[in-house]
Formats: sequence, C-alpha cells, structure tokens
Amino acid sequence: MAMRNETREAKLEALEERIVRSVEELVSGDDWRQAMEFAARFRSRSFNNTLLIWAQHLEAYEQGRVPTPTPTWVAGFQDWKKMGRWAEAGGGYEIRAPVRVRFATATPKDPASWRRLAKGQSPRPGEVVQRRVVNVVPAHVWDVSRTHGAELPELPSPKLLEGEAPAGLWEGLATQVESLGYEVLRMPDSDAIRGANGMTDYETRQVLVRTGMDPAAQVKTLAHELGHVRLHGPNQQDARQHRGIGEVEAESLALMIAAAHGMDTSDYTIPYVAGWAANVDGKDPVQVIRDTGEKVRRTATEVLSQLDTIQLGNGNPVSLRIDGPEHAGPEHPGPEHPVPEQTAGRTPLPERELRRVQAVPGRGL
Repeated sequence: MAMRNETREAKLEALEERIVRSVEELVSGDDWRQAMEFAARFRSRSFNNTLLIWAQHLEAYEQGRVPTPTPTWVAGFQDWKKMGRWAEAGGGYEIRAPVRVRFATATPKDPASWRRLAKGQSPRPGEVVQRRVVNVVPAHVWDVSRTHGAELPELPSPKLLEGEAPAGLWEGLATQVESLGYEVLRMPDSDAIRGANGMTDYETRQVLVRTGMDPAAQVKTLAHELGHVRLHGPNQQDARQHRGIGEVEAESLALMIAAAHGMDTSDYTIPYVAGWAANVDGKDPVQVIRDTGEKVRRTATEVLSQLDTIQLGNGNPVSLRIDGPEHAGPEHPGPEHPVPEQTAGRTPLPERELRRVQAVPGRGL
C-alpha cells in the first residue's frame, strides 16, 4: 500500500510540474486566446486538465501517434465503453481526477453535522446527501482517435455567416443579465457610453451595448458585459481592485461563449499574459493564471448551461447521448457550484435614449 501511495504521489507531482510548464508557456495574448478556445471545446473539464490534455495531445501529434493537432472527443475508459468504443492500451493522457464521496446530514446549515457515508450506506430518513471532492488521483483519458468501435452520433454544428450572431444568443445573454437585476439597453449613440462598444453601470444597474456594430459584435459585447456583472460587481472588491485582470476575465468569458457557438474569435485581443498575471501583489503569476483560467471556465460553463442555443460539443462523447446540443455542467459539480436552471430566451430590449450617468466603462470588444 505504501509503495502504491508513493507511486500515486509521484504521478501527481509530475502532473503538477507539467501544468506549471504549460502555464509558463502562455506568454502572449494569442497564447491565452488559444488556451481559452481549447478550454471552451473541453469545458466539462477543469482548466488544469485542459492544459494537460492539450500538451499531451500536441506531443502525440508531433510524434505521429494521432492524426490531428487538436483532439475532438476525450473520455475515460468507462465512458468510451458506454459509447460502444474501446480505448487502445498505452494511448491515454494522464489527468488529475477528483475522488468524490457522499456526506449526509439532517441539518445542512450546520457544517459540523455532516457525516461521511460508507460505500453502499444509505442515509437516514430526512437526511440531505451531497457529494464532495475529498482527494485527487491520477487517471487516464483517451482521444477518439485512440479508440475503436461504434460510430459516434453527429452533433449539430453552428454555421454562421460573417457578422451573424447565433440564433437566440442575444436573448439568452440578456435574460441572464436581467436575472441579476440589471437592465439591458441598446444604444444608438456611442457618445453616451464614451465611445466604447459596451459599458456596465453598477450604480444604475444598467448594461449598455452600442448598436452601430454587426450582430456578432453586439452579442460578443453583451457577453463581455455579462462577465463584468457576474464577476466584478460592487460586492467583489478584490476583483475590482485588479482592473487589468478584470478586463481579461470579462474578455475571456466572452471568448469562451463565442467559441462554444462556433463564432470567429480571431478579433479578441488579450494583453500580454505576464503583464496582467504579475499585477497581483503577493501572488505567484503562475497561480494567478491558473486561478483566472478556472474562474473563467467555471463561469462560462454556468452561462452556457443556461442558454437554449446550438453549441459545439463540450469534449465529452457521453454528452452526445445525453444532451444533444451541449448544455454540460462543470467537471466538479457539487453544492458549492450548483448549475443554474435554464431560462427561456426573450426578445431584445428596444433601443432608447439614456440619461447621462456616471458610469464604470467596460472595454467591450
């Protein structure tokens, strides 16, 4: 047992070192954009695990072991088995997998009352049960190119003309903004928002989007401002103290939402990574990048799960059988990160003139 634990710890340490190397290779803004695009395609997995899959698949491609530089569907042995496919021996990628166990209590508001349930043990009548992550272990996943068996179902793929926005995306994003207590206004006069594409006013609780852009640009801007509403409100002082990172988070969230809908993301501009990552006093820039990537990934997954839109896959082939168009939850679901219920789309709010207000501008796109 001791030898097995030492082997496991050595593997986890090696995976940690590989994650750090991958983070250190994210140098330019374009590097970060590509990492976010990849995370959007594999958003059911943690940011750390997307980095591990990305690096190992690229290595396999350079060695001629896989046909494409980017994976398509990635899953563990049992998930591939559910799809009627078999994974090749030695062809897997190592990731860090959570170990979840069940806890039960009759008084969920009392943190000390939770007790761990043994395997197969039933809760007592009236108890609430939650699954929690208690450990992390090495595990393997395989790209579809390293499996064989039954054909996979086809997932609907968005096909957009230049400048076109995905059907229902504006309505879905506007609904989410409004559910957080903000009004969405479409502004024909860019002077009212200081020439920006978009702006979030926390005092008047308004989100403003300029209309003198094509529909794709408008919806990307709305996604950016939704990022500010969710991540940088008045009650999130720590996030607002680091405005550079705040803009990266909002732009990265918009990028992931756009990428998940098959939209062109080449127009997204992210500052030089070292510039914003080193901007947090007392924190290691590598950890800042990892935390930012995971925060954006989790938020994007929550936003996408509430949208009734046609989206690209989340990288897990089992979702083809379960969901059809993707509305996948996070890799580590639990009571601390519930997946919000879906909300229906709605008609965009009409354009109207805005009174001049003191606003906190968002960079938009």
